[in-house]
Amino acid sequence: MRSGAESDRSASSGPESDRSASTGSAWTGRAWLVRAAVRAFRRAHPEVGDEVCVALSGGADSLALTAAAVTEFSAVTALVVDHGLQAGSDEVARDACRAAERLGALSRGLVVVVDPDGSGPEAAARTARYAALDAAREGRPVLLAHTLDDQAETVLLGLGRGSGARSLRGMAAWDAPWGRPLLGVRATDTRAVCRALDLDWWEDPHNVDPAFTRVRLRREVLPLLEDVLGGGVAEGLARTAELLRVDDDELDSLATSVPVSGDGGLDVSVLEPLPTAVLTRVLRRWLLAHGCPSPTYAHLTAIAALVTDWHGQGGVAVGGTGPAEPGVAGDRGRLVARRRHGRVVLEIDRASGAGT
Repeated sequence: MRSGAESDRSASSGPESDRSASTGSAWTGRAWLVRAAVRAFRRAHPEVGDEVCVALSGGADSLALTAAAVTEFSAVTALVVDHGLQAGSDEVARDACRAAERLGALSRGLVVVVDPDGSGPEAAARTARYAALDAAREGRPVLLAHTLDDQAETVLLGLGRGSGARSLRGMAAWDAPWGRPLLGVRATDTRAVCRALDLDWWEDPHNVDPAFTRVRLRREVLPLLEDVLGGGVAEGLARTAELLRVDDDELDSLATSVPVSGDGGLDVSVLEPLPTAVLTRVLRRWLLAHGCPSPTYAHLTAIAALVTDWHGQGGVAVGGTGPAEPGVAGDRGRLVARRRHGRVVLEIDRASGAGT
């Protein structure tokens, strides 16, 4: 993946600027909900400051966010990423830059080269996009145009995958340097902003392509749930994310306070009294810190059993190879968690066998 600036533009001051987002009469009804959400976000997170970037795709959500941001922040720069994955993407990016300028923002075009690298085009594009945004923000926060609809889809995906509170908590409104002011408003509200300001938005063909799981959730699953359950499903899923986020943060805080011995092992006598929800979080943090890139539910429950259901069982292979060692090259073997002498420890490719 490579990224670089394609263009830097200044805010317009000519005739086109009379559609500025500061036009007060446009911010009424549903459109006002978007501006109010951005205002509430700024008040809730003063650390964001007065100067922000907005990730602008040219779609209705990001155009509405750019328009609202111009009214609520002293300086706004729209960062427009061209992934080069569709014919005419360069023109879409130029149109987005021009729209940002008409709204009173600065604009900067970014061109990225997406390398799937085995992760699939959607994940690779996301990685390239975030890397480009991070490189271009120059210390400023970046506002992202995820809406309540996006949050509901995220929670539903997590629910279907059985990935627990860490996934069901959805996206955070503020996770520096990324801000999501619109998590409480619907996509219909962002379109109301565009209509009020006479903005033409781009409809990404990927947003209607059933090859993408999210598209089917949005166009088939959520409408069916709304119909069967009598409405309010998207709002309910977003509210679930908010409630779980509070609980998950508290449990994470408790887990962070649990001591880990200097040699990287975990004292079983410290772990045994912990509630399961805290114990699994301690184990997850420990594994991540010692070379296991993506601990799974199976890993965590099996290692927890070394603490809570110990009967001499062997080690648990968790993937990864552990931190690099000086003078050790090549494949260092798999990482295994075992119980030894009253501690849970991580070892590299040792022979199987019971601990003590």
